[in-house]
Amino acid sequence: MVNEEHRGRLTVYLGAAPGVGKTYAMLGEARRRRDRGTDVVIGYVETHGREQTASQVEGLEVVPRAVATYRGTTFTEMDTDAVIARAPAVVLVDELAHTNVPGSRHEKRAQDVEAIRAAGIDVITTVNIQHLESLNDEVERITGVRQRETVPDEVVRTADQIQLVDMAPDALRRRMAHGNVYKAENIDASLTSYFRVGNLTALRELALLWLADRVDDALSDYRRAHSISRTWPTKERIVVAVTGGAESETLIRRGARLAQRAAGSELVAVHVIATDGIATVEDRRIARAQQLVASLGGTFHSVVGEDVSQAVVDFAGGVNATMVVVGVSRHGRLRRLFAGTTGDRVAQLAGTIDVHLVTHEQSARTGRPRSYLSPLSRQRQVLGLALAVVLPILLTLVLQASHDEDQLPLDLLLFLALTVLVALVGGLVPALLAAVGGFVLMNWFFTPPVNTITIADPQNLVALLVFVAVAVGVATVVDRASRRSAEAVRARTEAATVGALSRSVLTGQDTAEAIVQRLRETFGQDAVSLLERTGVGWQVVASTGGPCASAPEEGDTRVDVDEDHLLVLCGEPLRASDRRVLEAFAVQTGLVLEYRRLRGREERAAVLERADATSTALLRAVSHDLRTPLATMRTAVDGLVSGTLGETDRAELVGAVDSSTEQLERLIDNLLDLSRLQSGLVRPRLADRSLDEVLPLAVSGHPPGRVRLEVDEGVPFVRTDAGLLERVVANLVGNAVRHSSGTPVRVLAHVLPGTVEVLVVDRGPGVPAAQQERMFEPFQRLDDTSPGGLGLGLAVARGLTEAVGGTLAGEDTPGGGLTMVLSLPRVGASA
Repeated sequence: MVNEEHRGRLTVYLGAAPGVGKTYAMLGEARRRRDRGTDVVIGYVETHGREQTASQVEGLEVVPRAVATYRGTTFTEMDTDAVIARAPAVVLVDELAHTNVPGSRHEKRAQDVEAIRAAGIDVITTVNIQHLESLNDEVERITGVRQRETVPDEVVRTADQIQLVDMAPDALRRRMAHGNVYKAENIDASLTSYFRVGNLTALRELALLWLADRVDDALSDYRRAHSISRTWPTKERIVVAVTGGAESETLIRRGARLAQRAAGSELVAVHVIATDGIATVEDRRIARAQQLVASLGGTFHSVVGEDVSQAVVDFAGGVNATMVVVGVSRHGRLRRLFAGTTGDRVAQLAGTIDVHLVTHEQSARTGRPRSYLSPLSRQRQVLGLALAVVLPILLTLVLQASHDEDQLPLDLLLFLALTVLVALVGGLVPALLAAVGGFVLMNWFFTPPVNTITIADPQNLVALLVFVAVAVGVATVVDRASRRSAEAVRARTEAATVGALSRSVLTGQDTAEAIVQRLRETFGQDAVSLLERTGVGWQVVASTGGPCASAPEEGDTRVDVDEDHLLVLCGEPLRASDRRVLEAFAVQTGLVLEYRRLRGREERAAVLERADATSTALLRAVSHDLRTPLATMRTAVDGLVSGTLGETDRAELVGAVDSSTEQLERLIDNLLDLSRLQSGLVRPRLADRSLDEVLPLAVSGHPPGRVRLEVDEGVPFVRTDAGLLERVVANLVGNAVRHSSGTPVRVLAHVLPGTVEVLVVDRGPGVPAAQQERMFEPFQRLDDTSPGGLGLGLAVARGLTEAVGGTLAGEDTPGGGLTMVLSLPRVGASA
């Protein structure tokens, strides 16, 4: 474990673009430190042939580089071990994002830097903004160039000091035009491509914004470390207090306009959740507010607090806000008079933070608070109201039948039980109605003097008031319990859904299509789509329930999966409480996409493994089969050069050279054809062709009587590439002639309803049925021991056949031998 106190410091010169002078600035700092007596050495500096930069190196000690050889080429890299052994106070390391030559101590130069710092040596390094990993996609979209060498942002973010090296785009282009950046032959191409003014301006803005975030993080760390709670207005940060009411969108848009007035401002929305856990706002409005904040480029936060005003101010102080946006209270004048308003309270507590009070349409309206609305269904509320009216009357009639002045306590208990029953059925409002009705009925019918509203005995008055208070309290508790029950059911449902998601993730059986289908069923949406970001926009990866959205803004609800994927839901907007489960779906979708990427990598690895096996087989085959004709040619040429041979011997040697050359050309053609097939470079030109045009050319070149072409003139046209088909048939015929033992090879054509079959029939030794499919694989010689073959002919023939839309197979020839069946699509045949 490295002691952080003895770890070397890291200073990064961050370039806004190539050529701004970050290496020059780094060398300038090194010279200043050396002049002050600091032990400074150069571990690795790349001057790129720039004279001014090279002049800065003079007088500084340079640690010799390590030499590495890779694929026959020699490279030089920083010698990390030599730098650590030299143990200077400061070392210069250029190009932090550089990837070392394979075989080096570390894969990346950033790892070399970490090793040097672990040895207690300070490091000064350079990196361009386009090499930061998080900005790689943005840089590619801006410049059209993908940076192959990147460094994780965390490496640069954790630097002790970051120095931005910047230059105006026009100044940098003039510097390039003067030849101070690139060589003369590269200047024009660079100025018209990567170094356009728009590209340089965008890169410069990326660098400034990235560094601003780093500075903001450093400021937050400093304020926390020094327990500074008061606001430091270093950056405009607007906090909007979202109530969840109808005015929320108005407040958010006003906050966004305020944030847009100053460059680099941030919009932050906060919603305070009551500590009792009961939702006091409409969840759908909170969901819409979240979407609106996200669309405006802000962030949405939910915090828990007993005092809403205090919670808003505490949050604003925590994020170092400069302004809080609060809406005018919707409460009536009486409540505002005695209880005050949230805006007034926030203004009192805000201290140095500005408070912006926003009027809205809802400020003049009052309505029933959401907290008074019952969570029970409308049917139960209606039934409760009916019972609150009917049951007290029925109970009164029953008690009047056996009225006794001394049974008032029993009457109170019975009416209290009735109130509890109504509360269980209909909730708070029907229970309150039953309690008030019971109070009136007992006062009129059972409290002396009866049939009047007068109560003679003060104890009876107290008893009735206690009855009402107990009834209200019990009804409130029952209503609160029903709310808790509804929340528990929802939480249990969420837990069950998340548990099912977890099990499916562990089994690894989910697909993107299954996720969007389950997401649609869980939340009752009309349709759900999974979108993927591309270079030109968005594309649909998976969708269910019909067309939903091809862009994020077309959906009703959306959630990010990762930087390049998005889930879009079309249908009823979700409650804010449902977004926890939606986030779980997003996490699972990310895992599924990762599984898909891993499977793709596995498939590519399998392809590479097969290609490696093919390459290994090729090397083994080439070592003999290509060397044989070359050796023959070399021997023949040596004999011809000697000049001591007679005409007969010379003719024989010339024939050997010609035969070997032909053999070598055939081998090389097959290798090239196989390479083109495996890389997908074969591009057939399909057209309607007659076999009379192709087959005679394919069978020509063989001695008379070795090949018999038996094709009628009435054979239908086929859809094919004439050149590729000729090569396939010539390959098959040539292979058959070599194995036919002198028996003529027959070339036939059979017409079938949808295809035309070209048959190449030989009477050779044939191929066992178990090996007839294997003989089409590359480098399969089977029992063929003839020299000059790599076993590629049939593999190339099948590949070219499939390229033109046909099939190629082998079957036994009746009476002995092998028949190659080449099936081609017939023109005019129905698909």
